[in-house]
Amino acid sequence: MSVLDGKELRIVGFLCNWCSYGGADTAGVARATQPTDLRIIRVPCSGRVDPLFVLKALFNGADGVLVSGCHPRDCHYAAGNFYARRRLEILKRFLPVLGIDERRFAYTWVSAAEGQRWQHVVTAFTRQIHELGPAPRLEDAEPLLKVADMALTALRPLGSGQSAALDELKAAIRSKLPELDCVIGWQQGRDAAHHVPLFMRKPEDVDKLVWGPFNVNNPAVYLPSFKGKKVGVVVKGCDARSVVELLQENLIRREDVTIFSMPCEGTLDMGRVDQALGRYTAIDQVAYDEAGVTITADGRAQRFCMADWAQGKCYGCATPSAVLTDESFGASAPVEAKATTPPELAMLDAMSLEERRAFWRGQMERCLRCYACRNACPLCVCRDYCVSDSRDPHWMTQEDTVKEKLFFQTIHALHLAGRCTGCGECQRACPVGIPILALRQQISRAVGELFNGYAAGMNPQDVPPLLGYAVVEENIQEQDWK
Repeated sequence: MSVLDGKELRIVGFLCNWCSYGGADTAGVARATQPTDLRIIRVPCSGRVDPLFVLKALFNGADGVLVSGCHPRDCHYAAGNFYARRRLEILKRFLPVLGIDERRFAYTWVSAAEGQRWQHVVTAFTRQIHELGPAPRLEDAEPLLKVADMALTALRPLGSGQSAALDELKAAIRSKLPELDCVIGWQQGRDAAHHVPLFMRKPEDVDKLVWGPFNVNNPAVYLPSFKGKKVGVVVKGCDARSVVELLQENLIRREDVTIFSMPCEGTLDMGRVDQALGRYTAIDQVAYDEAGVTITADGRAQRFCMADWAQGKCYGCATPSAVLTDESFGASAPVEAKATTPPELAMLDAMSLEERRAFWRGQMERCLRCYACRNACPLCVCRDYCVSDSRDPHWMTQEDTVKEKLFFQTIHALHLAGRCTGCGECQRACPVGIPILALRQQISRAVGELFNGYAAGMNPQDVPPLLGYAVVEENIQEQDWK
């Protein structure tokens, strides 16, 4: 039974072998009184603690998780805890968007000689968990289905993009095509209201190239499969950021890629558009005007204004023009210099922790585990070794439960921490329209707050924050539990 009042709770502790485990042992040798709620897992270094360890423990019934390692600048492996500090701080800021109280997780530093300090840390954390009580379970939440309010003001004018210099772009591609194995762009799909990727290898293929609000796919997703070949790619602003991120991680080579770009005026949320159109036999016509499109399906016309029907990512897009390009056509679009919160994330921000938990319970009940979100992501390049498929280690089961489905989404989000460019392909590809982009947006917001406004995919020379460290972190406070 815990030395604290009340029933013993389930608390998991990840302790580094060289310092914190030694500190716990020192406290035990000194017969210091400690709560018995903590179950200790010894790890070689705090840098070995993957944030997924913490999430897996919380998803599987732990009431609290404590990570403790060597003091910064005193790591047995020199820099392990510097890397851990960044990862764990981002995790702490990520938990609330899942409906998990961030106070159920803590990380701190205890040396092997600090037995008394260890006693204080474990007692204080255990008392905090007892005050919170047993952790609520995702499966017990009453499902809450809610849709984001898309009536937000965009940072820039949204339109149909029909004034773009498409003919000039086609001419440039034709002139470069003999030097390239392929140029990736968009073409009309099954009808005029749906565009699909186009792979231009011959001059006549260039005639199929289209531009407009139906160009929803991110062509950067195909670039790693062309590694070692000369390839061109036509990009929107958000697509160009994905190209830059691939360059940062050496997944493609700059000398192999030719980037063609035009300013983007926004893309349509085709999930909502198709839902509004309802059941139809065929698209008869698509007519463009300056601010939107009119789609005629089975003789019934319906207009979709870009300001109301754009993808959520488009409202807060600050990079309508490519941040990196070889050949650009058209004037850069003006962008208002003000902060904005994406619609899906704004919806979650307005919820309580209980409502967020209920929201994800409802959304994950709809999830098919088709992994379309993973397959569409341009930065998810380890599909052949994905933990969702691995049985060694066996991170996930194939059970059709909301817990396993949400765990996969958190794995995907955390693997993109500091790397996600916000292209929205994960959410666009979801066949049931789950707003999973909000998880990535929350992590991106945390990264921006911690690392002086860092945004992924802006500069090929930048190092993603979680691939580096600083001895003194400007915006991360030492977790000392005083």
